Amino acid sequence: MLIKSGTIQSSACWFIAGAFLITLLSFSCSQHKTAANQNNKVSTTAAALITEKQYNALFPQHNIFYSYQAFVKAVNQLSHIKIKVTRRAVSIYQIIRTDKATGKSTIVRQDHDWNEAWAKQKPDSVYEVDFGLFCTQKDVSINKKELAAFFANIAHETRNGENGKYNDGLMEIHEANTTSAYIAENDEYPPATGKKYYGRGPMQLSYNGNYGYASDCILGDDKILLNNPELVETDPVISFETAIYFWMTPQTHKPSAHGVMVGVWQPKASDLAKGRKPGFGMTINIINGEIECNKGEDLYNMKDRIGFYQYFLSKLGIQDTNCACSCGKMQPYLYGVNE
Repeated sequence: MLIKSGTIQSSACWFIAGAFLITLLSFSCSQHKTAANQNNKVSTTAAALITEKQYNALFPQHNIFYSYQAFVKAVNQLSHIKIKVTRRAVSIYQIIRTDKATGKSTIVRQDHDWNEAWAKQKPDSVYEVDFGLFCTQKDVSINKKELAAFFANIAHETRNGENGKYNDGLMEIHEANTTSAYIAENDEYPPATGKKYYGRGPMQLSYNGNYGYASDCILGDDKILLNNPELVETDPVISFETAIYFWMTPQTHKPSAHGVMVGVWQPKASDLAKGRKPGFGMTINIINGEIECNKGEDLYNMKDRIGFYQYFLSKLGIQDTNCACSCGKMQPYLYGVNE
């Protein structure tokens, strides 16, 4: 994916080159909001929603790399982190990363022109991401729907088995073709010499811009994953953390998949006119809309994600009776178009 100077890139459609600027949505997440249904208690972490036995039943053929223990550790570690992203002018960014366990906040990115007078002329745009809200923000039923949606998408991204069985998720650690370097020009996140940034992990993280930004958010240092991209396929905890990071973080003109599944995102009139509405189908649009959305109801990849979602809902003992599961008539987001 092409990433321009001074921009932040994040997408799970890692196999198709595209350019993204982080959407500066004006929203702020409070930690562990009280559920509307007081009889249905809020989960403390996503790991509390599923046991090891249930996890193994959902992913009976999973690669040992994607163990339940690695997933739980990733959830717990990342739950202590929140980020505040501020944009000045068109594409000048500051990222503040806070460790909630210690209360320490650190500026992990501040672009070169941040303090220039011309950059300060217009009001800043700000958004925050609290990774501790992953599958914990609402009541148990909604949280399980979010977990099922997350699992469905990573299962599809990493499957390697027989179509329609839904037992083959979390098998592939990296994309099949590892010959391409997936390098794009980026002033803030330049590639390390000799390193490749092909798709790795549950969400197939790719391109140097994505590795650098994910590394800033997750680890507090962009150089860790820029210099060692192979960590996403050798360290299972970091691998899961990159998937959760993507799920929780807004993109260009797009809400986060998390925001969609818990109802934080509500469509504008322009979204409704394009067929975009809350539901599982919108997560497909966020992840791979250009390839899978607005192409009718028979596209295999879209149907496979929906099949996984419905299968996991059943296994978790919940329903999504009003699910807008399809994105077959939903227009994808276009790079460079302010929507």
